[in-house]
Amino acid sequence: MLLAIDTSTRHAGIALAQEGQVISSRNWYSQTNHSADLVPAISGTLDQHGLSPKDLDGIACALGPGSFSALRVGLSTAKGLAIASEIPLVGIKTLELEAYPFLFNGIPVNAITDVGRQEIAVARFTADGEQDEETTIMKPQKLLNETHEFSIFCGEGILPRTDWLRQHLGVLGIVIPFSPSVRLWSLATLGQQMIDEHRTDDISTLQPYYLRMPSIGTPKSRDKTGQQSGTSSKNPLII
Repeated sequence: MLLAIDTSTRHAGIALAQEGQVISSRNWYSQTNHSADLVPAISGTLDQHGLSPKDLDGIACALGPGSFSALRVGLSTAKGLAIASEIPLVGIKTLELEAYPFLFNGIPVNAITDVGRQEIAVARFTADGEQDEETTIMKPQKLLNETHEFSIFCGEGILPRTDWLRQHLGVLGIVIPFSPSVRLWSLATLGQQMIDEHRTDDISTLQPYYLRMPSIGTPKSRDKTGQQSGTSSKNPLII
């Protein structure tokens, strides 16, 4: 039995999988870092199936790019469970999860997610299913300018620009609607494959996958009247 944990973005979830099949999952949306939702979701799902963490064969965790603090919540929880239960842990990059269902079909795939500052992170995969370069941060228009053959576009970064992409891509692409459940399925499926093949990660060194450090505003200060001035950050940018 495998536990999959995805807190990459505001769309988060967990899943239980057995022999490559997802048998239970929970998804939620949160503006915060998922710390209030994650552990109750795990406990509730395990209890529902009469399981404890020690009954698990391994854990798969999404590594990002994503929310700075939310990724740490997910990975820290995964590490704690893995250490306490003495089970293996694997981490998988989030854009690889987004692309996975559409790979190996003879069509290039562009998996995208928002990173703030009106930019996106793009992971590009060839028609053979191989990632052809490191994940890159760019403006959406640059991605369009560099698309010269029919391609698939997928990932959470599709959400705010679905119509725009379809309009400007025309016959050069197909835009796949984003589904948190599909990303979770990818995590469970790939995670189980990696554990079966003994391609597990070193728990002590595994870290979230960040493309850049978060953009944090200047701390608030008080002027002579006692009023707060300056700016402060909300959630760190998704990176």
